[in-house]
Amino acid sequence: MDDQQSERRALRAKAHALKPVVLLGQHGVTPAVVTAIEEALVAHELIKVRLRGIEREVRDAVITDLAARLQAEIVNLIGHIVTLYRANPEPPTVVPVAARKKTGLRKKAPLRAAPSPYQRTDARPNGPRTPRGAPAKRQPSTSRRPK
Repeated sequence: MDDQQSERRALRAKAHALKPVVLLGQHGVTPAVVTAIEEALVAHELIKVRLRGIEREVRDAVITDLAARLQAEIVNLIGHIVTLYRANPEPPTVVPVAARKKTGLRKKAPLRAAPSPYQRTDARPNGPRTPRGAPAKRQPSTSRRPK
């Protein structure tokens, strides 16, 4: 019993950062929705499904029916979002690094952040930021004394 609870807790923690992969709407469970959930379970093992437009009593019946039809476990249900898990029977295929280099399947270069449209002026390194290309505002002169 404790093993199942600890596994479920670990799956809930893993699913916390996930976004819903499949959205189930007003038309309910259609063959296309079942196929989409099946493909997502094969690809990811752990997915979230958003159920909209379905009342609570019907929603619970739909979820249990869906889990039974897909042979998946219900990990968590919060509001309109259900988390499903089904272990993938086949281990994921991993392409060795040497094969990736030969076939052109390389890791993508990390995305660099776009340069900021604001930069500090050279005259005042701690001064206000100005848009690129815009002249820096001049500070009023303190050499004049009011009479």
